[in-house]
Amino acid sequence: MNLFATIIDPESVAHAVFILATVSALGLFIGHYKIKGVSLGIAGVLFSGLLFGHFGITLNDHVLEFVREFGLILFVYAIGLQVGPGFFSSLKKAGLPLNIMAVSIVLLGVGVAMTAHFFGGLSVPTVVGLLSGATTNTPSLGAAQQALRDVVGVESGLVKLPGLGYAVAYPFGVMGIILVMLLVKIIFRVQPEKELEEFTQTEKQNSPTLHEITLEVTNPNLTGVPIGKIPGAPLTALVISRVMHNGRVRVATPEFVLSLGDVLLAVGTQEKCEELRIIVGKVSGHDLKRKDSGLVISRAIATHKDVLGRTIKDLDFTHRYGVTVTRVTRMGLEFSAATDFPLQLGDTILLIGEPEGLLKATQELGNSAKKLDDPHLIAMLVGIALGVTVGVVPLTIPGLPAPVRLGLAGGPLIVAILLARLGRCGSLVFSMPTSANAMIREMGISLFLACVGVRSGGQFMETLTSGNGVPWLLWGAAITLIPLLIVGFAGRLIYKTNYTALCGVLAGAMTDPPALAFANSAVGSEAPGLAYATVYPITMLLRVLSTQAIVLFLL
Repeated sequence: MNLFATIIDPESVAHAVFILATVSALGLFIGHYKIKGVSLGIAGVLFSGLLFGHFGITLNDHVLEFVREFGLILFVYAIGLQVGPGFFSSLKKAGLPLNIMAVSIVLLGVGVAMTAHFFGGLSVPTVVGLLSGATTNTPSLGAAQQALRDVVGVESGLVKLPGLGYAVAYPFGVMGIILVMLLVKIIFRVQPEKELEEFTQTEKQNSPTLHEITLEVTNPNLTGVPIGKIPGAPLTALVISRVMHNGRVRVATPEFVLSLGDVLLAVGTQEKCEELRIIVGKVSGHDLKRKDSGLVISRAIATHKDVLGRTIKDLDFTHRYGVTVTRVTRMGLEFSAATDFPLQLGDTILLIGEPEGLLKATQELGNSAKKLDDPHLIAMLVGIALGVTVGVVPLTIPGLPAPVRLGLAGGPLIVAILLARLGRCGSLVFSMPTSANAMIREMGISLFLACVGVRSGGQFMETLTSGNGVPWLLWGAAITLIPLLIVGFAGRLIYKTNYTALCGVLAGAMTDPPALAFANSAVGSEAPGLAYATVYPITMLLRVLSTQAIVLFLL
């Protein structure tokens, strides 16, 4: 009896842990249950918390406040580390049109939300909750609530409104994205198989695979010229890995002086290999890989902290160990090891050289699978501390009566993106294994949603069944549908965007995994994930910052 008395005591630590664990576990179970292929996902934790709160099962306000904020910080920091490495590259030319469409969806959603406030009479806290739920973006809800507490105080009843608005708008937020995908498919008479084939061909052109070419030096102008100084050769875009001189195969170093009849083995894109052929001579029938040269091919994983963030040129394995780096594999994609290619944790490097040199190069790279399981906890805690510090720093903006803060959502998110891009600083490695990132991210968002649900549950049914329930539902649906319909139709009608990519953009602009899963099933491939990943980083950042801006500018 004493044991159960401790668990049911609202002021005990055991009670808080028991309730939060139960709410989260039940919510995750609900979220995994699919109806016609669609599930609530992590949002199931919110509805589980609303159920507990509705029946009066709640927690101490101070406990709720701390756990909610700490969960939010863990979540947004892990998100920042996840999207950071690809954040800036996603803004380059190849992904620019897709990102413009995604940003347009974000801004149009904010515009509809503003209309709901100025012309629909909805309060600012309600509007930001509806905006977060209608776009299925939980981090923006956390950012809005944190900004709201900074403005009106923790004890204000307004703090509960965003959670209620989120819960009301979320279900149609998921269904609305799928509805728009189906409407685009029907109205424009899309043939998914044909669209997928065209999309695949385009991606191959934008991301060409690597080729090998064996060339014989027949250009007399190259006699006496070192490999590293071949005039006009695209040596920063491909790698010459081996050279055969007088029947002997060796590692190709930049200083090796060419002679007529020498045979070179190069690795690069087909275009760059053809450029080298025009300069060097003709394609050779020799197979340098099969020559008995004493050279060995080996793979190693970049895990040592001293090589992370450094380029192939910085490591200079060719001069130091007589080893050539020809390819780097990252996240399943293969790249030519150009001299300015910076290494990241987990990169797989293809090396060619003699056994002794390969051993030294491999040891320097680390090549430790165990290191990939290291969560680099010190670096994470330092990053979180720095993010919280940045979040509370007041930023003065002309026209605003009070300084603006990035808050406990925006600060850690932006710092994590920058640190992920940096990679390492001294002995601190800011990369994180995928499994560790997923655990921290899911734990953080589960705790956050459990607290939001438990605190808002007492008012949810009353709000849903009162006179405010229907307007909230309608405005939430408008925030979901209007931006997606405008961009979806414009993307297809005006810009002729491939349906496979368009589905990925629509799901990515709403940062909605269930919608991505539906898009994958609709086209019969996981190809929409490429567009989803391209727009996800900038979308996530804008979603978080937009709800904060609405609160700070309008309240």
